[in-house]
Amino acid sequence: MRPSSRRRCLIRRDFRTPPSREPAIRVNNLIRAQEVRVIDADGSQVGILPLREAIKVAESRGLDLVEVSATANPPVCRVTDFDKYRYAQKKKSHDSKKHTISMIKEVKMGSATGQHDVDFKTAHIKRFVGEGHRVKLTVSFRGRAITHPELGRALIERIIATVTDIAQAEGTPRMEGRNMSVLLTPR
Repeated sequence: MRPSSRRRCLIRRDFRTPPSREPAIRVNNLIRAQEVRVIDADGSQVGILPLREAIKVAESRGLDLVEVSATANPPVCRVTDFDKYRYAQKKKSHDSKKHTISMIKEVKMGSATGQHDVDFKTAHIKRFVGEGHRVKLTVSFRGRAITHPELGRALIERIIATVTDIAQAEGTPRMEGRNMSVLLTPR
């Protein structure tokens, strides 16, 4: 066996950091513009300065020059602590995501559910709608009960009439397989 007949495998490792999903925030010497509009740490405008002077102003206060709006002409930069700025941005984006999510709660019952249980589930629906959630009301049909969908429809209509002062139905009840459902939204 000749040594030159062996195949060599070259392993390449890429040690570069993967690109982050958050937009790049330029700080101090990473800012590309020649002139920038500078906002001081207390929120007052310093004015339009050359980049080197703006960095000197930030360093004299022991802070960073952070590019806030890159699309403005000239770009707007703020004199602030970069770590605190990044933390505030992350917290703001997290809070905005939290408020945009609307929950859909689901309340399920059978087509032959007793009156007490229906009243109990209706109280849950009222509580969910009162909290601002949307509610999917589902009536399931088991076994031969599927042959009488009018019983489920009557049950849903009765519940809608009970909660009509605080909720409204989006559309009419519709069949989805062995289930009939309707979406209730707060008024």
